[in-house]
Order: sequence, then structure tokens, then C-alpha cells
Amino acid sequence: MVVVMTPGATPADVEAVVGLVRSAGGQAFVSRGLSRTIVGLVGDVTDFEALNLGSLPGVLQVIRVSVPFKLVSREHHATRSVIRVGGVPIGPDTLTVIAGPCAVESPEQTLEAARMAKSAGASMLRGGAFKPRTSPYSYQGLGEQGLRILADVRAETGLPVVTEVIDPSSVDMVASYADMLQVGARNMQNFALLQAVGSAGKPVLLKRGFSATIEEWLSAAEYIAQRGNLDIVLCERGIRTFETATRNTLDISAVPVAQRLSHLPVIVDPSHSGGRRDLVLPLTRAAIAVGADGLLIDVHPEPKEALCDGDQALAEADIREIADVLAAMTPLMGRMLALPAEELGRIVAGV
Repeated sequence: MVVVMTPGATPADVEAVVGLVRSAGGQAFVSRGLSRTIVGLVGDVTDFEALNLGSLPGVLQVIRVSVPFKLVSREHHATRSVIRVGGVPIGPDTLTVIAGPCAVESPEQTLEAARMAKSAGASMLRGGAFKPRTSPYSYQGLGEQGLRILADVRAETGLPVVTEVIDPSSVDMVASYADMLQVGARNMQNFALLQAVGSAGKPVLLKRGFSATIEEWLSAAEYIAQRGNLDIVLCERGIRTFETATRNTLDISAVPVAQRLSHLPVIVDPSHSGGRRDLVLPLTRAAIAVGADGLLIDVHPEPKEALCDGDQALAEADIREIADVLAAMTPLMGRMLALPAEELGRIVAGV
């Protein structure tokens, strides 16, 4: 069961709901989104119905939810959410491109990749400072030095930063540098980490685990929402199947399915799903055509020298093709290409 508060509900109104639920032996989890506050209830539904919560000040609606992911479900939130990261919207009216190097290697490499990303149509910068790799001998990232580089590049380019956090103990440090926290596929069911990023006060990009069902993916998002954060973006990045011709199999059907089940934005990572540069463009077309709310794309100034996933990173020669695809297909889907925050500010100011 969830309690949807009115836009004008006060903190006292929310606390009254929480207190009443707890007095009946239940648990109440408060989640605050961009436009509304929702209280998720855990316990005996019959006891909650006897409380007459709908009559309390500030309560808009009380809804029984049948799915296990109550807070991120469309059952109580019919309209799809728009999440803003550093002023950049991610949601049903825009196509938001997040691009950059898979791993931060140096200030020069990261700045050049950010400039490439921006010229391709990106409004946000991705880059890994912490890299959980399959082999312990692979490049693991620069750590906090990489975060400082990302912050410097953000100041230079105006692009909000998305970067991965890999353990609960480093959440606060990463959040002090990043505009959005990424939980990678390997950590999708690291429940302690999900709870920690949910409490960090920053938007979260949640990648689907490569062996996870859509319900498991949405249930992972529920862990974040339960800790008070509804600013979550889901990322389909390919799943593990019997097929070996590609790195992973892009589950393109997951986009409309997740959008039907959840109000959260859903984006696609065409780089990690295919694992090859020549597949990024066709998978990008497929993602836009199926209605994805955004894209997460690897770019690198020198892919052959990349310390991580160079085979899938777009080079300078590929940028124009991506930009042309975005310009041609985005309006066909009834969307606008999301602009960097600085450009949005100039438009609003009439400059």
C-alpha cells in the first residue's frame, strides 16, 4: 500500500501518516520525488485500511499496490516521471544522451572525450573513476583522483557528471563530486549499496544486471526508493544469453515493458550491450525507435589506447554519424534532444 501526499503537504502532514502507521505496527518509508512525496507502507494491509489514512491532512490518495515494487510502480503514479540531473531532464518528452569515456585515464583524455560527447549531442558526461572489473588485473580506475578530473571537466564543459559507485563506504565521497550516482550491472543486487545511494540525496542511474529479470531490476530500484529517493533512472545494458556473437544481448523489449510497469525513465546502453563499435549505431537507432528516454554511449579520443572497453568506444569519425541519427530520429518520436544545462539556461534567459 502507498500513500500519495498532495503537492502542498507539509512535513508535519507526512509525519502524521508515518506516526499513525507505526502505531499500528507497520513500517513507513518516505520517498520524495521532483513533484510529490509518497509513503510506502509495509505490514498488514487490513490494519492500514482501518486507519482511514485518506482523511488525514495532506493526503491525496491511498492505493493498494499488487506488485512487489510499490514506490516505483505505475499503479500509484500513472504519469511517467521526469528526473533532472544538474538541470538536464530525463523523461518521456526528451531524448537525453549521456556520453564519455568508460574509464577516466587522464585530464586530457577526459576533457577531449567530453568535447566529443558534447559535439555528438550529449548533455551529460559519463566516466568511471572506480571500475569493478571481471579480472583483478584489469584497470581499476583512478579513484578519487578520477573524480577530481571529472569535476574539473564539468567546470570546463558545463556537462553534469554521472559516475559509478561500487561500495557503501565510498558513497558519500563519490556523491560529493558527482551529479548522479551510477550503480553498475554487477552491483544491481548489492542491497547495502542500493540503500546507501538511496540515502545520498543524488539522482541514481541503475543498470540492469546481466542475469536479472525485469521484476528483479525494478525491485532493486525499490530498495533505492525506500530510502527516500525517487530520482532513479533505469538503464538496459544487455543481458547474458546463449549468443556469443555479441558481448551481451540487448533486450530491446525491456524498454516498453519497464515503462509500462514503472514510472521511472528508461535509457539504453548500446555500447556495453553490443560490445563492438560497429554495433553502437544500429543499436542506438533501435533504442530511439522503441521509445527509450535516453542513451549511455562510450566515446574515447583514442579507442585503440583505451585502458577499458576500447572496442566499443566511438572515435572522432563516428561522432558525426551519431549526431545525424539523433537529429533525424528524435523528432520522429515526438521528442526533443535534451540540451546541456548551460544552453537551457541561455534559452530561458532569452540570450
